[in-house]
Amino acid sequence: MTSLIFHNPKCGTSRNTLAIMQASGENPEVVEYLKTPPSRDYLVDLLAKIALSPRELLRSKESVNDELGLDNPALSDDEIIDAMIAHPILINRPIVITDKGAALCRPSERVFALLANPVSSFTKEDGEIIYNAKDK
Repeated sequence: MTSLIFHNPKCGTSRNTLAIMQASGENPEVVEYLKTPPSRDYLVDLLAKIALSPRELLRSKESVNDELGLDNPALSDDEIIDAMIAHPILINRPIVITDKGAALCRPSERVFALLANPVSSFTKEDGEIIYNAKDK
């Protein structure tokens, strides 16, 4: 299986996650989900793979979250999914899928567990050095 990352190149966490994957020898399929949003069915399947509820995947920091009142606890999962499909910026990222599983990689070091041959350490864009927990 080719690894895959749902990526936003404007997001530092997403850029760092992709760079960790590449430094570890992965050549993932990069899906810029703001340009190519997932279908509703694909998003539902993805939520199941990463074992998160729609609310847990919702990027609540976006202004459209407030505009749509998505913090309302009375909203159903279907309503939140519909909002994410209509406004893909509401989908939190990066999401990585590999042979070892799938996860929302926030923070970016969560990707280490999904890689076949992860690097022992990585220096993020901001200079912070992160370590693969299994190599510590």
